[in-house]
Amino acid sequence: MPARHPGTGRTRTVAAALAAGTALAVLTGCGAADMTRQSSPYAAARGAKTVTLSVQSWVGAQANTAVASYLLEHELGYRVDTVQVDEVPAWDALSQGRVDAILEDWGHPEQEKRYVTDKKTVTPGGDLGVTGHIGWFVPTYFAERHPDVTDWKNLDRYADQLRTPESRGKGQLMDGSPSYVTNDKALVRNLDLDYEVVFAGSEAAQITQIKQFAKEGKPFLTYWYKPQWLFERVPMTEVKLPEYQQGCDADPEKVACGYPHTPLRKYLNTRFAESGGKAAAFLKKFHWTVEEQNEVSLMIAEEKLPPEQAAEKWVERNRAVWEPWTG
Repeated sequence: MPARHPGTGRTRTVAAALAAGTALAVLTGCGAADMTRQSSPYAAARGAKTVTLSVQSWVGAQANTAVASYLLEHELGYRVDTVQVDEVPAWDALSQGRVDAILEDWGHPEQEKRYVTDKKTVTPGGDLGVTGHIGWFVPTYFAERHPDVTDWKNLDRYADQLRTPESRGKGQLMDGSPSYVTNDKALVRNLDLDYEVVFAGSEAAQITQIKQFAKEGKPFLTYWYKPQWLFERVPMTEVKLPEYQQGCDADPEKVACGYPHTPLRKYLNTRFAESGGKAAAFLKKFHWTVEEQNEVSLMIAEEKLPPEQAAEKWVERNRAVWEPWTG
């Protein structure tokens, strides 16, 4: 899912606009549109009771935005626009007021220093209530047969079993999109592992591949992250990498440690935070658990409900949870 997803952020490629509210898809990257030069049709509209939310492409972030959008619209009377864009450009857009809020940030120290500390154009919006963690995982059925595979020092023993046609004679470490800024290639190199990082292409493609491996009972090693609803369908066990220590990932070329556990945070455009009225107050109060996020994520990803319908179902069942946010 991420700039170092998630230790120092996780960047994702935009797939399509979220179907909650009026969505605007913006592609980022080489030769693509620059979000900092575009805006939502509603962003900064004078006197308009509107909110523009940045939504990342992974389903947990979509769950956040779907529920927030639904409550802003149906309980507080706002019109909500959502913009899907990579994580780092989203910070630029947030700073410039192109979007009003990011609801799930996995940690971007450079952007925090630039926009929160130095320019003060972005304001922290509090914790989301969810702690994120990236790691390497194997299916639990494989870990139960081979318990030592859960220590990175033993991974080479299983490289032959984890080889695929795409891994060039080595074991395969499956990643998601090439746009995710992970440490995995450096880790493979610096830990001297007989593995090749192979990109599935997107979160959706990675999920499809994981489910297919599980259906066939095959072993696999994958970059993955928590929270994520897929653990409910395919139990996976984390491989212990060298323990994360503060600063051990400072040099992306020399990193040889695992990923941190990161409390996920919300950020608001400073002008919106100060003058956004009930909408800004609501987004600062928005705070839920992993279980609550996963409940909505499962409806979107597995039951194939449009995000707005998934949000409506969750809202109907959880009045006691969300009412304090809207008061």
